[in-house]
Amino acid sequence: MMSRRILMLASISAFIAVFAQNLYTPILPQIQQQLQTSHYLVNLSVSLYTVALAVMQIVYGPLADAKGRRTVILPAIVVYTGASFGCAYAGSIEMLLLCRFFQGIGAAAIPVVAAAVIGDLYEGRERARGMATYQLFLTLALSMGPLVGGMVGGWSGYSGIFLLVTVMGIAMLLANLFWLPETKPAAGTASPFRLSSLVFIAVKHRSSATVLIGFTQYLALYVFMVFLPQIAAHRYGLGPEQTGGLFLLLSLLPAVSVRLGVRLQSRMGNERSLLFTNMLNVLSIFLFAFTANLSLPLLIAGLCLFGFTMGLTMPVPATLLTEYFPKDRATAVGVYNLVRYIGMAAGPIIGVPLYLGGNVPLLFGAIAAIYGVSVWLGMLIIRRRTSAPGVRNREHGL
Repeated sequence: MMSRRILMLASISAFIAVFAQNLYTPILPQIQQQLQTSHYLVNLSVSLYTVALAVMQIVYGPLADAKGRRTVILPAIVVYTGASFGCAYAGSIEMLLLCRFFQGIGAAAIPVVAAAVIGDLYEGRERARGMATYQLFLTLALSMGPLVGGMVGGWSGYSGIFLLVTVMGIAMLLANLFWLPETKPAAGTASPFRLSSLVFIAVKHRSSATVLIGFTQYLALYVFMVFLPQIAAHRYGLGPEQTGGLFLLLSLLPAVSVRLGVRLQSRMGNERSLLFTNMLNVLSIFLFAFTANLSLPLLIAGLCLFGFTMGLTMPVPATLLTEYFPKDRATAVGVYNLVRYIGMAAGPIIGVPLYLGGNVPLLFGAIAAIYGVSVWLGMLIIRRRTSAPGVRNREHGL
């Protein structure tokens, strides 16, 4: 019962941190007008948060492995909550940008520590289930943020949005202060922090397959996030409310399939499940590419299939990383999260030239091809590393 409570605390805390990433994007024009600023600067307030969230992953990961989980997460939540309150009453774009940057710095520690705590608490299939819950909350946060933000912002403006986040931050701080124990393993110590350690996790180990696939999967997810509203509006004449319903589907479908993903992982093994479920996700994008323009029901069916197959993939990555690096769990998850956030940023950049003229098959077909190549390369990496002499003796240390 205690471990279940800690699992939910860690997952909800990660949800709150990521929830604020794009929470207020539906009312960016209103913020621009109210603060009398440029379109570029108001969009920069979103980007600064994401940059801080991404870069600080590789700072907090080693710190949490060296100093402990509570030592890192509690001060970070204080920074996050204080910056959220500052955002609520920012009277200028400069103050909003500064507060958003510090909000991202505070938020960055929370998903890293949450995954490390879950890795500390569970083993085997229970760890897979715990990581499935954690990943589900993260995905829900990404897609539900704009939906909730649009409703709250339409009623109370951007100040109301950030006051909501402030209240959530205070509740998160109190819950972690009283209920989160120190879970860092007492036996052994984390490897000394070195830049080479981060590179090792990303490219020199079987974990490179997980990191590579994570990059392209979240690149694909953000192509959906950015271009789905355009397709819905231009092709089918849907308004913001109807498009919000599409995003709600994309949020809920992983919740339906994530437990099935745990079963597949248990039956197939971690690495085979990683490759199999992500290839299903690739195939769903190919299907969407060539059916989304045919009719609205087919677009919805393709979107549902993408969300469902994405849920199948969720339990695997963090489970693998926390097993590969038992002494450096937070560092490994931090590297993975950093690469995922880079993928999110890359998705719209790559997608813009592919979508010229509203070419849906080219956009999603190309993204599916990139994603599919990464899964194929991941298979080669896993096979080569598995067969390499002595690899099992090296895979648990940096």
